[in-house]
Order: sequence, then C-alpha cells, then structure tokens
Amino acid sequence: MTTLSATREGRRAVLYRMVMPEHICPYGLKSLDLLKRHGYEVEDHHLTSHGQTEAFKKEHGVETTPQTFIDGRRIGGHDDLRAFFGHPAKAKGAVSYQPVIALFGIAAAMALALSLEDAGGGVSPVRAAERFVAIAMCLLALQKLRDVESFSTMFLNYDLLARRWVRYAYLYPLAEGLAGILMLAGVALWLSVPLALFIGTVGAASVFKAVYIDKRELKCACVGGDSQVPLGFVSLTENLLMVAMAVWMAVKSGLL
Repeated sequence: MTTLSATREGRRAVLYRMVMPEHICPYGLKSLDLLKRHGYEVEDHHLTSHGQTEAFKKEHGVETTPQTFIDGRRIGGHDDLRAFFGHPAKAKGAVSYQPVIALFGIAAAMALALSLEDAGGGVSPVRAAERFVAIAMCLLALQKLRDVESFSTMFLNYDLLARRWVRYAYLYPLAEGLAGILMLAGVALWLSVPLALFIGTVGAASVFKAVYIDKRELKCACVGGDSQVPLGFVSLTENLLMVAMAVWMAVKSGLL
C-alpha cells in the first residue's frame, strides 16, 4: 500500500488496483493519475496476486479492477471515475472528427516543413534516408494521435517512463511528431535531436526489457492502440532508427 501526499486538503480516495510482477494494470495507473490530477490524496492498495484480486472482486461484488472509493462510496472502474469527474467514456460507435483533424494537421505541418527545404541540387541518397526516417516518425505519430486513449493504454503495458509518469504516454506522440517535422524541415535541430534521442533511447530500453529480458508477449503501440503488431524486433528497430537519426543529425549539424 502506498499513500500519496494530498494536493488539496480533505480530498481523499481509496484505490484498489492490480500490481503484479508480470502485470501492472494500465487502467489502475490511469485511475491513480486521474485522482492525483484532481487533487485527491490516494490510499493506493496493490492487489499483488490473482487470488487476492479474485477475493477482492467477490467481496465487493464487482467484475473488474481497478475500483475507486470516495467518501466510503464505490465510484467504480476507470471509465466510471472519468464519468465522476465529468469525462464520460465515448459511446461505442460514436463519431469523431479527431482522426481527420490529426491527419490534416500533420499533413499541413509536413507540407510546411518541405516548403522550407532547398529545392535545388537534385536527389541526395543521404537526404532521402533522412527524410524517410523523419516522415516515418510523422506517420507513426499520426497513427497514435488517431486515438490517444487507446494508444496510451497499450503503451503503459511496457514503456518504463510512462509507468512512472502516466502523462508521458499522452505526450509521446506529440514529441515524436514534432521531432519528425523539425528534422524534415532541417530546422531547430537543437530541439529535435535531443527529443528524438530521448524518446528513442527510452523506447528501445523499454522494448528490450519487455521482450528480451522479461520474455513478455505483447502488442506494439507503435502504430496506434488498435494495433495487432507484436512487440519485438520491429519495435526495437524503430526506436534504434530514431536514435541513429538523432546522432547523425547532431554530427551533421555540428551539435556533437
């Protein structure tokens, strides 16, 4: 059990969530983060085994965890908690302009970036390779931005930093897209290089640990939260390419 300090006096909640060596419930992490961001002191109870989890569900007559209690009243799971704070879950099949906005927003930014590039000098294989990685980063960011909630849930299953700071799962696609766009334009490398180096290094370490050390069989969030791509070599290569691109751009521009 972990008790977190209050950000607003007198607002307390009790949270029960699965925290096991082989699995940390992403919805439990989200519930904890949501409560903290709304100023609650959280009495954080860890359900550390399947037996303990099943006993808790039977005792409280619930089918899922996490479960949040505020002022002695059961609020429910993550979706119920979001609704409690005025952010109800999307209805199944509900229409949304978010994918269209994300697509055209990234496309417009890429078009602007390319317009800043010098059009002379013919085709350079090196520049083509640079553009390939930069555009791939932009398109991968686009896939994630189509449904950030789904992406963040899948990402929390294995990313080391996101497990410690949940908001990183929401910021990651924005950081990836920004770094790709700046590299595509060849501007503000002082920002894009460390950004790509950081997220690429953390990503590579996270994938390596999950797949090659912990031997876990997971889906990769690299192309969005509805992905059926297995986490493994391709995911690791994606992150290593990002790191290599950052190092190359730093050397090329004289930052290193």
